[in-house]
Amino acid sequence: MDPHDPISDHSLVPRLQQILTSISKAIESGDICQSENSVSELVNFLDSVLDSTMMDPSNEHITNNASEILSELYKFLCSPSLDQAVIDRLSFELPKAVTKFAGVSTTCLETVNSIIDHFIATCSPRDMLSILCEALDSLIKTIKASVNFVPILSGLSKVLLSTQRRHFEQVKVVVPVVVKVLKTVSSESDDEDTELQDLFDRAISIANSIRGLCNKLEGTTNEKLRALLGLYILQTMALVSVSMECEVSRCVPLMSRLSHFFPYCHLSFLGLITGYDVDTMTSMVVGEYEDEDDFMSCLSYAEQGACLSVIWGHITDEVAQAAEEDMTAVKGELENNRTKRWEAIGMLKRILSSGSLPWEMKKHAIDFLLHITDGNISQKYNGDHTDYSSYMPSLFAALQAVIMVIMYTPCSALRKNAFEVFKRVLAEIPYSEKCDFLKAMITKTESSSMVAILLDLVRQEFFTEIQQKTSLRKEEVPQTENKTCSHTLFWPAVVLELVDLVLRPPKGGPPPLPENGDVVLSALNLYRFALLTASKENTDSEVLSKSNLQKAYTEWLLPLRTLVTAIAVEKKNEYDQFALDTVCSLNPVELVLYRCIELVEEKLQHST
Repeated sequence: MDPHDPISDHSLVPRLQQILTSISKAIESGDICQSENSVSELVNFLDSVLDSTMMDPSNEHITNNASEILSELYKFLCSPSLDQAVIDRLSFELPKAVTKFAGVSTTCLETVNSIIDHFIATCSPRDMLSILCEALDSLIKTIKASVNFVPILSGLSKVLLSTQRRHFEQVKVVVPVVVKVLKTVSSESDDEDTELQDLFDRAISIANSIRGLCNKLEGTTNEKLRALLGLYILQTMALVSVSMECEVSRCVPLMSRLSHFFPYCHLSFLGLITGYDVDTMTSMVVGEYEDEDDFMSCLSYAEQGACLSVIWGHITDEVAQAAEEDMTAVKGELENNRTKRWEAIGMLKRILSSGSLPWEMKKHAIDFLLHITDGNISQKYNGDHTDYSSYMPSLFAALQAVIMVIMYTPCSALRKNAFEVFKRVLAEIPYSEKCDFLKAMITKTESSSMVAILLDLVRQEFFTEIQQKTSLRKEEVPQTENKTCSHTLFWPAVVLELVDLVLRPPKGGPPPLPENGDVVLSALNLYRFALLTASKENTDSEVLSKSNLQKAYTEWLLPLRTLVTAIAVEKKNEYDQFALDTVCSLNPVELVLYRCIELVEEKLQHST
């Protein structure tokens, strides 16, 4: 009889009993071939029963049949006369087969849990650990409903506590599989809130089991297992935040429970937000093995989880209290310590640049940055000549993430706050690095409107440098006694380079108009400011040198004038809205362009 053929209701239990009896006899007699065939027949039989329930899930009669089959199977496994060899053989197949019934009904779920618990109680913990991990790895390829994984995750949390040795190595086997399930199911399933809640409840149960194993260990192994537990907790925090879209009512209870592990794992908000704790735990977990990079890839969200844990503490006192942290003290330390603050800014790019986290979470991250930065902070470090170059790549990446928030957020308040953060962080960067920062930002930003804003910041920095230089001159402070004064000389060259980049694009020709009108206007305003400032100061020969003036005149201004004039003539006889908008947008460009031409022509006349 084909196990996939329709089976009448009255024959289900007898057929199951017949298959189970065949398995017992084959194993007891040592007939390996027959036992394998019978076990396969059992799995196919269970699949056929499951298929019937899936075809008509609302049919109570069919659902009851599935429940009856599972109960009969459990009754067979619990029989006192059953040979242990039979149980051991069935343990390799049944956990994966029966857990598929978990979503059929509450009764089925309870029986599935009982079957798996029986295997855990009667079979080798080491074998069951491998069996349950293999079952998870296999199921995740075809099933995404979280309820089907809950029984096995629950079983793993129990069997972990039964392992007798090589605890760290056993947990390193479990964690990647569990994280894979959490990540895949939480991101792809359409489960209800309560079902995802159950999934993460089991993930926390596994964390409690790992903590229980830690209590059995001492010395280096204890420290390594705690570190692995800490990374697992952070990874889970990131997955909770993403899958539940950072909704406070859904996330805070789970975040609070996860934060309770922080003191045990020696984690602090300050260590997490600066990246120190993650680096420390990673170095402890990663050994001198070739496959360690592959292992750590399963914990790739740990750094994001570290940031999120602190931001959740910033959002609600409940999470901070669970972690035994004082958020006011954490923010105060970051505000007063430049290096730690920069490390925190660099870490927070993992939230700001994430495409998986909602804008609301990025809003909280920006708000946190406003708390730890100060608009006048740069004044505190005027005499600090420490080499901070190692922090610059991370800061640059963070500012790029802030720019993405500014460009794409639909919330005007968030855009305004993000821009304020950008200016505050930029103000902290040493002058020797700031020029390169702004140049790199401008060259890597595709939005013309954002480039226009950045060019205006360059003008502001130029103006600030001029003011400082003038103030020092009035106070008669020797230039050699103040390092910032010498950096003023960097800005004219930067201005010329950036204006050249806009008005003479790398692809050749004048910049496209009117689509780039805002950035062209900013570049012209910046150049006009440089010309006027150089004339007033009468010291910056670079801007007023004949070669640079001639280049600006022939390569920037005249080609641009030709283009603007041609567009104006073309649109003159057109009366549609687009033509009107084009002429209006080019009016300010034309005004500043002709003023720049006048200034350059005047300077060229005096230079001959």
